[in-house]
Amino acid sequence: MATDIRNTAHAVEAAAAMKLVPGRPRLLALGEPTHGEGTLLDLRNELFRQLVEQEGYQRIAVESDCVMGLAVDDYVTSGTGTLDEVMEHGFSHGWGAFAANRELVRWMRAHNEGRPASEQLRFAGFDGPLEITGAASPRQALAALHGYLAARVEADLLPCTARTLDRLLGADDRWTDSAAMMDPSRSVGRSAGAGELRLLADDLVALLDAQTPHLVAASSQEDWERARLYGRTAIGLLRYHYWMADTSPGRMARLLGVRDSMMAANLLALAERGPVLVNAHNGHLQRSKSTMRMGGLPVEWWSAGAIVSAHLGEEYAFLATALGTIRHQGVDAPPPDTVEGLLYALPEQRCLVDARRLAAALADATPAPRVSPWFGYSPLDPAHLADSEGIVFVKDLAQG
Repeated sequence: MATDIRNTAHAVEAAAAMKLVPGRPRLLALGEPTHGEGTLLDLRNELFRQLVEQEGYQRIAVESDCVMGLAVDDYVTSGTGTLDEVMEHGFSHGWGAFAANRELVRWMRAHNEGRPASEQLRFAGFDGPLEITGAASPRQALAALHGYLAARVEADLLPCTARTLDRLLGADDRWTDSAAMMDPSRSVGRSAGAGELRLLADDLVALLDAQTPHLVAASSQEDWERARLYGRTAIGLLRYHYWMADTSPGRMARLLGVRDSMMAANLLALAERGPVLVNAHNGHLQRSKSTMRMGGLPVEWWSAGAIVSAHLGEEYAFLATALGTIRHQGVDAPPPDTVEGLLYALPEQRCLVDARRLAAALADATPAPRVSPWFGYSPLDPAHLADSEGIVFVKDLAQG
């Protein structure tokens, strides 16, 4: 058994990763089992750099606000703003504070210097404007979409004026009230105004689609793609707010599903424009159904990776990441009868394992699931090893 597992392990590098995936997938996703650890982000940076330089990937997408990420893309492609500004305003979830994310953006800008636009490396956030505590107002996305259309189509084609949108939106703090996450009665998502906004957002997106030939000619493919992003975001946010106001038992599953659906739509739109490298939590990228317990009850939904995989088939590839120890978080050496325990016995500090060969080697002795003492780390599910192409294993995660 040990020999079989050892034979599946390779160095964590682009050449080894590409041997595990079919061809050059349009979406090559690298997951992480916990957020904010510098070692994992540094490893991502090095692997993505190799994949860009050796395999020609030209887009990097991370689990961050898709609208905020436009500022990062502007910086890495044209130098708009400063590095400090884009790290502060171009990332959600506090990701801009991490040194490895700053280094990624700095490297992307340096890589693009002097290159023609067609050869430049692009950045994208693919999460919605969502935080654990709630969701953003749809104002920014709706106003940007309306403004793009109003400048380029006849006024009588628009379903409403900007003033109407502003009146229906009201104050932004109505939408961003963090109490609404736990108290549906505090949400405005099912108010009459919100319902009207959902219809108007749908009409604006329909107009954007119907006027595609004219709009691309009158602006640019790039501007039209951004308008599509604003449209997806506006509709997704209004849908998310609608379900925040729900009081049924399925409320949380709906919210989680809406978020991952927004992620999937953004990834599929990016994939239309060329191969993409993706980084997010394993739970957002896995092919199997996502599950968690909330309030003592199980919640299930399909992740962005599962949705994208259903659309793209073999053009979606997923490398999960697993860890041995995170001692600064109380996660000590894994039990030897778990997948992580078996990998921990290998001599390498980090390695890339062929997930499907590993699953086959363990077919007659299914490992026990690992239980993490820290809620912030999600162990591998031994029942779904073969759902990824590879597993990046890091033996010991140092603090810092």
